[in-house]
Amino acid sequence: MSDTTSRITTLSFLTPGNYLDDDPYSGLEDTLQLFEYGESLGFDGAWVRQRHLEHGVGSAAVFLAAAGQRTNRIELGTAVIPIGYESPFRLAEDLSLADVLSRGRLQAGFSAGTPPHAELIGNLVFDGDWRNYDLSYGRITRLIDNLRGDYLGGTDTVIHSPGNIQRPRLQPHNPGLIDRLWYGGGSSRSVRWAGENGLNLLTGNIVFGDRSDDFTATQLSLIGDYRRLTDPARPGRVAVGRVIVPFDSADRTTRERYRQYAASRYERTLAPQGERRVLFAPDVVGSAEEIIERLRADPVLTRASELRLELPYEFHRADYEQILHDTVELIAPALGWRPATNRPRTERNTGEVAASA
Repeated sequence: MSDTTSRITTLSFLTPGNYLDDDPYSGLEDTLQLFEYGESLGFDGAWVRQRHLEHGVGSAAVFLAAAGQRTNRIELGTAVIPIGYESPFRLAEDLSLADVLSRGRLQAGFSAGTPPHAELIGNLVFDGDWRNYDLSYGRITRLIDNLRGDYLGGTDTVIHSPGNIQRPRLQPHNPGLIDRLWYGGGSSRSVRWAGENGLNLLTGNIVFGDRSDDFTATQLSLIGDYRRLTDPARPGRVAVGRVIVPFDSADRTTRERYRQYAASRYERTLAPQGERRVLFAPDVVGSAEEIIERLRADPVLTRASELRLELPYEFHRADYEQILHDTVELIAPALGWRPATNRPRTERNTGEVAASA
């Protein structure tokens, strides 16, 4: 396989988990059923965004604990949990519990920095002035330390509970989870931190133009930085996200809605946006043939074998199911992917990344 050809070995999707203000159950149930549907199609992973004050999943750990009971094989991901609102110890407990309930399928992704809506809910989260708290990468480092499961106190420290005496540490302890942590990196600094600290890398359709005005050039350089910093003996996984909307099995009205959606977002891709110089990748919308051609020509996909479909916020469950179906049936096989149900067990969810240096 040449280093100019993409070969996707791991295919996942990311969904916003939308619901109506007066009927959250129906929307969340739709998202759980979408996870089940994705697993039945052979997807390797299903991811959900964590969103506060919005009509979405406010606690990824709680949602994925439920998803773990509705699925059997598919990886269950969070993209991403803003660490600024979380207690590093309590979140570690929640993630560990969700991971055990899913039998080791959790993929936990994080972001650092001031989280969205901090002016509104920061004081509520911290029960006081949130500006005095550490919102940096250090918060993730402490969470990782908690997940390691080191014993607390001295060698002779024990705790007593009914019918048991034990040395205290985070419970339940699942040592495998620490290898399934991710960071959502969009800047040079963030991908360097992820590589140096052994986290896997999520890089999607948004990056920060701290080096270039060109999205593709910037994302390639970010992946290159990450690769150089990871331990060759334990190479991290890199998952590339793209908004991909095939319309082959959609009706005429839906196709036109998809086209209008892409057109409404195109202008933002022409130049860096705002003070942070945000760069957006164009949405990949069209027929399966058109999408395959564009993805094969995407140089970023030659550097990572994991592709994550980022489903639009504005769509509905029927739209999402049609997009997932067309991707599996018409697009992904042309990129080298095979459904997990058709692969030998040793090839499933190994996290191997076929990427050039």
